[in-house]
Amino acid sequence: MRAVVFERYGEPAEVREVADPRPAEHGVVVRVEATGLCRSDWHGWMGHDPGITLPHVPGHELAGVVEEVGARVDRWKAGDRVTVPFVCGCGACPSCAAGDHQVCERQSQPGFTHWGSFAQYVALDHADVNLVALPDGLSHGTAASLGCRFATAFRAVVRQGRVAAGEWVAVHGCGGVGLSAVMIAAASGARVVAVDVSPRALELARTFGAAECVDARDTPDTAAAVREVTGGGAHLSLDALGSPATCAASVNGLRRRGRHVQVGLLPSADGTTPVPLARAVALELELLGSHGMAAHAYPEMLELVRAGVLRPDLLVTSTIALDAVPAALAAMGTAPGAGVTVIEPWA
Repeated sequence: MRAVVFERYGEPAEVREVADPRPAEHGVVVRVEATGLCRSDWHGWMGHDPGITLPHVPGHELAGVVEEVGARVDRWKAGDRVTVPFVCGCGACPSCAAGDHQVCERQSQPGFTHWGSFAQYVALDHADVNLVALPDGLSHGTAASLGCRFATAFRAVVRQGRVAAGEWVAVHGCGGVGLSAVMIAAASGARVVAVDVSPRALELARTFGAAECVDARDTPDTAAAVREVTGGGAHLSLDALGSPATCAASVNGLRRRGRHVQVGLLPSADGTTPVPLARAVALELELLGSHGMAAHAYPEMLELVRAGVLRPDLLVTSTIALDAVPAALAAMGTAPGAGVTVIEPWA
């Protein structure tokens, strides 16, 4: 099969022929029909994830068709259309037994713990626990955006963030996960403040329901700007980018007893991230993390997609072929782009 491979961190990846994967007894091989290009893939390519073994094939947001099934898989067969969370649970540890597959103690992550979906085929573990059937009418391109960015944003806003109608929600960073959060918060009846350095990203944020936008290029103190437009601070704020500056701005932009959810990865290359804990104590803030969403939690989100309340298809702003991935992956470090880029490995 053809796949995107890198041999060294931060050095150009290339498209080459590699061996087709085989399924584990509890796993499947999926023919990848679409896969998303995510900033987390860039972090992996840069060496920010110590779990990656070189050489490596990145890619963790995917949708496709089951091609081959392991001997111990009961729920799936060849030809099924599926997607999968980017965190795959083992199904047997205490966290999985509690339903918290997204923090599984023996989790696997395609594109991180093993070769991923920037390829024509990908192996997925513990299929009976992790695969999600695609509803009729949901395209592979739209479904590919669900496994990481959209599902992560959904859980961050709805479950971890406990959004409520009428609240102010600030979203710092309007890439794929940030724009997903804007759409989900607005659909929940919240008033959204979008913060970004990109005029195009802020334009999309308005399209997806943001009531206010803060251009961080022209605003030296984005937290103060959020407090001003919200009349005292956001009730809920998300760092959807993942940097020391956006993390601090998200916390500092909250009102009393507000809730900060850290969604964007904070790479160790940036050192220890200073968090304004004095403000968290004084204002009794909640500081929460959000790490994907378990497969069993997808039906609520998929029903809202089916009903047209949520439109993840509108987040897909570009589609590229596998040969364009190495350059697009490298470009994410300086120009993350707006919306979601989908890769079609067979194009």
